[in-house]
Amino acid sequence: MEVTTLGIDLAKNVFQLHGVDVHGKIVLQKKIQRRYLLEFMVSLPPCLIGMEACGGAHHWGREFQRLGHAVRLIPGQFVKPYVKSNKNDANDAEAICEAVARPNMRFVPVKTIEQHDLQAMHCVREQIIKSRTALANQIRGLLCEYGLVIPQGIEKVRKAIPLIAEDAGNVLTDMARSLVWSLYEALVGLDERLVQVTRLIEQICRSNEVCQRLVKVEGIGPITATALVAAVGDARHFNNGRQFAAWIGLVPRQQSSGGKSKLLGISKRGNSYLRKQLVHGARSVVYRSRTREDTQSHWLHSLEVRRGMNRATVARANKAARIAWVLMAKEESYRPATA
Repeated sequence: MEVTTLGIDLAKNVFQLHGVDVHGKIVLQKKIQRRYLLEFMVSLPPCLIGMEACGGAHHWGREFQRLGHAVRLIPGQFVKPYVKSNKNDANDAEAICEAVARPNMRFVPVKTIEQHDLQAMHCVREQIIKSRTALANQIRGLLCEYGLVIPQGIEKVRKAIPLIAEDAGNVLTDMARSLVWSLYEALVGLDERLVQVTRLIEQICRSNEVCQRLVKVEGIGPITATALVAAVGDARHFNNGRQFAAWIGLVPRQQSSGGKSKLLGISKRGNSYLRKQLVHGARSVVYRSRTREDTQSHWLHSLEVRRGMNRATVARANKAARIAWVLMAKEESYRPATA
């Protein structure tokens, strides 16, 4: 019997395969090493392949698609209910094979290599920002031990260090002064790297048609627009804007039972980086709405007065996510609110 559905438990070196035929009968249970996986997949007829959406899954998904297979990536939390008894590679592969055949299962679209390149740049940029913040805090902490206090903020640290290093009247020894200056040079180096990566992302944004439609939305700039394109790709995988906002984690959590519906704060599920960028952009839109007269600004300002800044910010981020879905899925142009 031919394999029609195949579940693969991914790993670094050894992969576990579990295949069934059209009747659901087990016809393949195999453990295979990484270097032999593609060779084995070539010998299989085109089938449905399920994998967890984990590290390396998108790479293998692209490779299997080139061989003519249909690939479905499943979030790990949706596979767990199908695991029988103890957790091991064989049971995991069987659970994936079972989950991928469910008609109502949710899948993660396989990313293109261009999406991965763009997402890698965002990861590098985020890591540079975190490293720069940690380094600035370390400089502030070291100088505090010498009685030299610098206020919070990268810009304040950047301005204060040269003045402290040149001040011969402070308590810093030559060794401490040299150490602080070396940390300052490392901070400047991170600033330069951040500028380079940001310029590259902005350049990609200018050359991408979808990004150019997205940046016209208030609160969405080149960073958020490229992050959306890198994370989502084909927005038509989502049925509507509400589902897209839920995937980002910008909708309320529910604790409903016995016919009683209870809505809590936002779920914070899905892509935390996208959610952060949309919320930051929405916060600036809420601030500007206080002095504007268009319909959207009136709505935001009245919401801020009634429910507070945070709720108004999340509401605007949710709305921006839904607008972004329309622009990506339906290829429409943005029409801003009028007065």
